[in-house]
Order: sequence, then C-alpha cells, then structure tokens
Amino acid sequence: MARIKYYYDTETCRYERVKVSKWDIFLNLLGFLSVALILAVGIIIVYNSYFDSPKEAQLKKENKELQFYYEMMEKEVNNVQKVLSSLQERDDEVYRNIMGAEPIPSSIRSAGVGGAERYKNIIESELERENLILGMMQELDKVKKQMYIQTKSYDEILELAENKEEMMASIPAIQPIPNKELKRLASGYGMRMHPILKVVRIHEGCDFSAPRGTPIYATGDGEVTLVRTTFGGFGKLVVIDHGFGFVTKYAHMSSFNVKIGDKVKRGDCIGFVGTTGTSTAPHLHYEIHKDGKPINPVHYFYQDVSDEEYEKLLELSSRENQSLG
Repeated sequence: MARIKYYYDTETCRYERVKVSKWDIFLNLLGFLSVALILAVGIIIVYNSYFDSPKEAQLKKENKELQFYYEMMEKEVNNVQKVLSSLQERDDEVYRNIMGAEPIPSSIRSAGVGGAERYKNIIESELERENLILGMMQELDKVKKQMYIQTKSYDEILELAENKEEMMASIPAIQPIPNKELKRLASGYGMRMHPILKVVRIHEGCDFSAPRGTPIYATGDGEVTLVRTTFGGFGKLVVIDHGFGFVTKYAHMSSFNVKIGDKVKRGDCIGFVGTTGTSTAPHLHYEIHKDGKPINPVHYFYQDVSDEEYEKLLELSSRENQSLG
C-alpha cells in the first residue's frame, strides 16, 4: 500500500493531504525504469566481460579442440616428411646406386604444386585463419607429389631389378683373350707413346700381346653391330653393343668368327688375334665405351680374376710404356 503524504497549510493551520498527479506518477515511473535500464545494461556489460555465454563457451571449446587436432595433424605431416626424406635418401644413395641409375634431381623431388588458382576457393572464403589452412594444404600437396615421385622411382628400380640378371650378363666383365699368367697385358689405358707416330697420345683401350690366331672372346652378352676391315687404323675390327650403354671394340684381328647381327654370349669366340691395320706386332686392342665415352677396361676385369690378380693387372696397366698399335 502506497504511503500517504501530508503537508502543513499555514492558512488553515491544518495538515492537508498531498495530491499526486498522473503526470508526476508517470515521471516517477519513467525515472525508475531509466535507472533500472541503466543498471541492467551495466550488469550485462560486466557479466559479459567476465563470463562467456553458453554459445561462446561452446565455440571456444570447439576452437581449442580444432587447435589441438591441427597441431597433431601438423606433427603427423612433419613425421611423414621425415620418413619420406629418409626413403628418398636411401633411394638415391643405395637402391639407384646399386642399379646404376642416376639419382633423381632435388629440383624434381621438391617441385611446386601449382599457384594461387589451386587454392582459389579457400582464398575467396575469407576465413579468419586462411593462411593457416593454406599452409597445411600446400604441405599436404607437396608430400603427395613427393610420394608420387618416389613411387615412380621404385617402379623404375623394380624394372631395373628385373633386368639386373640381363644387365650383369651384358656388362663386359672378363679379359678378351686367355691370360691366366697375367703376362698378356702389354699396354694400358691412358697417355701412351704411339709405336708409329712416336708421339704421346691418349690410348683409349688395352693392348694384349698374343700369338697370331689366339682366340678372342666376347666379354659380355650383346649384338655384333660392326664387322669391318681397313688397311690402316684398327684393321680388322669387331664392335659389340651390350646394351645398358656398354659397347666393346676388338681391333687388329687376323680373321672374324662373327657377322653383323649375330647375338653373342660372354665367352663366345668372335675372332682371332692378328696384326692388321697400324699394328707393330700380333696383339688385340680392346676398348670399352660407356654411354659413348671410352673408359679404362681394366676396371671391368673382375669376373675371371682374384683380388690379387686384379691388383696385378691394375699395376701392369698403369705403366707408361709404348702401345702396340
């Protein structure tokens, strides 16, 4: 019940009842509501400053979970990259080396995966953490590309492994004439005195001295690609293509035992020692070429000699003497 207010009237010397108008009531009510509203707004502001709404609390919880899973996924990607890097190193240093294949260039292994157009949808989405998502997507794409390159490398190695038996049979790996006593190697690979021109020049093979008619053997499986006779130079010459980049030449022969197109096996007799062409004595001039370049044949005399015999051949071939032709 509202309190009744009185005032003292000096004219009547009586207490008269205070009459409240509707306007006064309205103003009082309006003032009360204004103060209440201001207090309510203040309370809400203070509450929101120190307490989260249920929706905000839920969103913050989800953000924490997403951050946790993102960091976990980032660690997994880094672990995958480390494992992949180890596989790449082993691939280049071991597997490809064993199979005689060139390492994959780092520029190919670490090639890019496309420009901004690839991530257009993410860029246009205007996400708050756009860079975070873009970085993770780029890392994943990079790992996928590197894994694809690695699988192709393993496919190549598998193919090389399947051809390994054929390759091992094709590589020139024996001496081209019988040389059990290791006395036939007369001149080795390198700078040697030419027997006719009497000048020092590169000698691209090995000279094996032997009696005329001594059998000459193919040093690896292959196909005869050239059988030729000239009055100078190599004289009677046979060339065998062994595949895998290997080619052997047999010069100064007295006669042939093969013709162009013949398939030969390691140890097959392809002709006989002679002294044709620019030759000063009966001997065989023998060369090995790998990928079009001459290499030292002594490095491939490993199948028919022991370690001690191989060391002896290396020593004989390194002597600076005169070639036989």
